[in-house]
Amino acid sequence: MSRLFLAPMEGVADYVLRDVLTGVGGFAGCVSEFIRVTGSLLPNRVYEREAPEVLHGGRTLAGTPMVVQLLGSDPRWMALNAAHAATLSPHGVDLNFGCPAKIVNQHGGGAMLLSDPKQLNRIVAAVRAAVPAGIPVTAKMRLGVSDTARAVDCAVALAEAGAASLVVHARTRDEGYRPPAHWEWIAQIDAAVDVPVVANGEVWTVADWERCRAVSGCADVMIGRGAVSDPFLALRIQGLMERLPCKDEWPVVLGFLAGYLRKLQNRVACRHEHGRVKMWLGYLKRTWPQAAGMHDAVRRLNDSREILAAIENALALEQPMSDCRDASAGELDAAMFSAA
Repeated sequence: MSRLFLAPMEGVADYVLRDVLTGVGGFAGCVSEFIRVTGSLLPNRVYEREAPEVLHGGRTLAGTPMVVQLLGSDPRWMALNAAHAATLSPHGVDLNFGCPAKIVNQHGGGAMLLSDPKQLNRIVAAVRAAVPAGIPVTAKMRLGVSDTARAVDCAVALAEAGAASLVVHARTRDEGYRPPAHWEWIAQIDAAVDVPVVANGEVWTVADWERCRAVSGCADVMIGRGAVSDPFLALRIQGLMERLPCKDEWPVVLGFLAGYLRKLQNRVACRHEHGRVKMWLGYLKRTWPQAAGMHDAVRRLNDSREILAAIENALALEQPMSDCRDASAGELDAAMFSAA
């Protein structure tokens, strides 16, 4: 059976949403938003703020293993910080070579490093040497900066330096998140390296997951925006729910949304709860038409308490989910309770 991993999504899947989505179930692991490494050794408080799972044995509240992801371009500082991160994140340290953000690329980090396979090799080799042998060092990459000419060379450089596995987002940096994802390139990379490869990119439905596996040849898949748009996607893929979403699932999703906002309100450092909820509703509109009406109802609200009241009022008017779940009903009830 395919293992499913929740992707690191900068600015989207913070630890609160990771908690909600892994609470729904179906994921074998997840990865933090990237923690940026420059010219210093980061203190514990940075990890505790960005990935508070480190305070719980490196697991989300649902028990899903979480791996800390680091982003940087200097082998020495990446190694020093990775060694420290490994003491906090026992499930592994992931290295980001795929972020397409301009602010990151301007400083030579993220996907920009795909123009220099030798530097990729130096970074991973330094990190691998600094991290205890029992803790995996993994890497996430794209197919290149503006083209795929060095895709295989980059993957080989990462694997030969000691990366235990690779996640390949099947687009170049310049392609951003525009479809399609070039899953056929993942197959070429998988054939060129001797480490496990995880496919990533444009998996929104069970049918997408099936095509991704068939084209890439990979057993394991990492899901990002597809899981944000359909929190049940991992369960659908595992056959624990119907393949296609239905309207009767919407009340449960509203419960997830309310739980998410309550968790955001409990964050001392959170100042933009209203924007986060609206962003998630924007993704949910892709799956449930009802999300559009909910989005319209809160679009002009900037007080999270008013938004929560609007969600709870909508939830009170909805009927509970009936015909869209199977033997996993108890599991979904537990997931809803966890999210709330």
